[in-house]
Amino acid sequence: MIDLFTTHINPQAINNLHEVLNSTFVSEGLWNKRFEEKLGELIKNPYILTVNSGTSALHLALKIVNIQEGDEVILPSQTFVATGLSILYCNANPVFADINPYDGNICTTSLKNLISKKTKCIIPVHWGGYPCNLDEITEIAREHNITVIEDAAHAFLAEYKDKYIGSISDFTCFSFQAIKHLTTGDGGAISTKKQIYYEIGKKLRWFGIDKEKDLVGELGERVYNLDIVGFKYHMNNIAAAIGLANLIDIIERVNIRRHFADLYFKHLKGISSVQLMKYQSDRKSSYWLFPILVEKRNEFIKMMRSNNINVSVVHQGIHKNKIFENCKRDIENQMYFDQHQIHIPIHEHLKEEDIFYIIETIKKGW
Repeated sequence: MIDLFTTHINPQAINNLHEVLNSTFVSEGLWNKRFEEKLGELIKNPYILTVNSGTSALHLALKIVNIQEGDEVILPSQTFVATGLSILYCNANPVFADINPYDGNICTTSLKNLISKKTKCIIPVHWGGYPCNLDEITEIAREHNITVIEDAAHAFLAEYKDKYIGSISDFTCFSFQAIKHLTTGDGGAISTKKQIYYEIGKKLRWFGIDKEKDLVGELGERVYNLDIVGFKYHMNNIAAAIGLANLIDIIERVNIRRHFADLYFKHLKGISSVQLMKYQSDRKSSYWLFPILVEKRNEFIKMMRSNNINVSVVHQGIHKNKIFENCKRDIENQMYFDQHQIHIPIHEHLKEEDIFYIIETIKKGW
């Protein structure tokens, strides 16, 4: 079976973990700092906060800008439930914008129409690794004094107008979960443009204590006086050691995905029952997913699996969950996307012959 997803662990991770475990310093420490520095160097933004999941990253970013009860946060429904739950964790109200049916990303026209006096934040999701229209989103946010928190769980090393995702908005949240481009086993990170947000985030991710300033006193315990409610969201050295190893070949691996995507776009073009995504030349997807829209989707899935190719719907609109049933929404395109989206394999553990086998299988029809 050709797998839809893969988990990549660079062999250097074994050496890193051996060093961490022998040191016995397995919680947050120097490995975290090294990992944050390397991430910052790569995406060209020095203010990086590693955390224990992408969900924690989203919640922490919302708390840094004080999103609270009664506030509205606009997001697309085409995402994983974690995006919406992070808003509920703040007792705020998710508002579901529609998406573009040709790329799965938030529709800026829908976004504009949903803004109210209660709107405090926009969370655009870079679906499948393809960047949203950040120029227009940023302009809307500035006009209404709204914070942008990019959900880049799919989009590590994606590029928007020659800038890496993570170096553009005030906040970008990454996921390093097991099957993402860059995994730490489980984990995540916040990239922020402002030092003040970085400093607040450092405290919030560890109970409200700043380890660099609240030092150990004469009695042997760290001296602190909490003035903010914090969380236990820090990443540990074990996860960071895995992440550092996986950074070694990350650019090469993303480029393999882009090469395979080029083959798909070239050879699947013109098939009447397949609608390819329409991606703009001013941005580069990191291709965590390769979404297509198909007719007779159930038949397509059966045909592909019978040919040992694993395909899957990935995250239908989360507005369908009971917990979001009373939230404001504008989801006409989302409903169409839910009925037709499917994802075909794209990852660096595939071979070019696998890609051509998938292409020829699709061309035979279903």
